[in-house]
Amino acid sequence: MENSGPLSTGYICSPHESHYDELIDCWKKCPEVVNIYFVTATFSEEILPYFPNEANHYVLASFTNLSSLPGMIKEGIDNKLTFIFNISNSIFEKAYDKLNYISIYFMRYSYGSNEMSDIANIIARRDRVTKASLANIQLLNSGHLRFAFPYSKNILVLEVDGEKTHQSDQKYCERTRRDVARKGIALSNLISLSILEKLK
Repeated sequence: MENSGPLSTGYICSPHESHYDELIDCWKKCPEVVNIYFVTATFSEEILPYFPNEANHYVLASFTNLSSLPGMIKEGIDNKLTFIFNISNSIFEKAYDKLNYISIYFMRYSYGSNEMSDIANIIARRDRVTKASLANIQLLNSGHLRFAFPYSKNILVLEVDGEKTHQSDQKYCERTRRDVARKGIALSNLISLSILEKLK
């Protein structure tokens, strides 16, 4: 398992609103922002009590250095949550042509290196999964939340390549989740992000 060092790389997922055009322009000019996507999000019903007032559409940006971004993020915040997924370890990665779908899971238990190796081996056999990463969640504009999400440090992010429909991507990721479950490692759905357009 490759350690990617300090918690500085990952994804920002901010609700899309009309006033976000200025924020998107800032992100496009920022060298620490690698890619920007317009996405539709599907939240599992299980986590809705923890993350109320969710949006349907988000702007998703991948970053290489979070420390220079918070000022810009705060300018765009409204009454909905902005999610930051800080990548702590990349457990599998390969080249891809087009990122089409991101499936994010949480684990109720902390697993060791043996279990992580099992996950990596299973995912490596899934031809359209291009990257699997361990992450934690940081929330912005979270002062109104009634409950703290108890599994924020046990997050798994899968990135999926291809030209398939988003319904096909969801079924593909569900089969991948079941393959992992057969090893005794339970993954629970958190958020699915279907990429509609690449903005940068």
